[in-house]
Amino acid sequence: MAEQAPSNDQEIIRLEDARKIYQMGTEQVKALAGVTVSFKKGGFSAIMGPSGSGKSTMMNILGCLDRLTSGSYYLAGQDVSRLDDDSLSEFRLRYLGFIFQSFNLIPQLTVQRNIELPLYYLGWDARDSENKARELADQVGLGDRLGHRPTELSGGQMQRVAIARALANDPQVIFADEPTGNLDSATGEQILELLVKLNELGKTIIIVTHEPIIAERTQSRLHMLDGLIDRIEGNSNETN
Repeated sequence: MAEQAPSNDQEIIRLEDARKIYQMGTEQVKALAGVTVSFKKGGFSAIMGPSGSGKSTMMNILGCLDRLTSGSYYLAGQDVSRLDDDSLSEFRLRYLGFIFQSFNLIPQLTVQRNIELPLYYLGWDARDSENKARELADQVGLGDRLGHRPTELSGGQMQRVAIARALANDPQVIFADEPTGNLDSATGEQILELLVKLNELGKTIIIVTHEPIIAERTQSRLHMLDGLIDRIEGNSNETN
């Protein structure tokens, strides 16, 4: 059982003195160099910074895709940095959703089956999974594309499928890694509007982006430099 974080009803995520060190030959690279930060429940935040600043490492840690070298990570009140691999995978499946720049859809599967995939791993009944997939496809405007495969869709439609899939397990937090990076500006704006609507419905959303015009739509912007937080704009996060 993971340890519990100090009670804070407004907080969904807290990193405490988070450090991630990679051994590169004889050198140590400090991708995270001692970060303490929290994200509010229901917030919409952007992580920004130049190449090598630590923003991708931060996203991987927050998404439970990588582990800290030292420090603590509390997610939904639990210290997930202490979980073993199986427990961490289960926690990720049940509580987190992911949207990637490259969509990460399975080309052999239809839109419906791609959306259903997290539910399959959660052991949902087939009929309930199908109904949930239809509901989510309608929510992202793809109710008439359930039988199509990713290769038959536009980039914007594929990203909408990825968003629907990210919502399938009703996650507490959605992580989006450059979600508009492979899209034209008009389509990217549509995807951003969809993320804003999801946030308005209560979803906590954290995106990595290098585009200021995208970040301006969020409630807070966390700027990273050399593995540390350089500054924070907005009021959804706090550091100490």
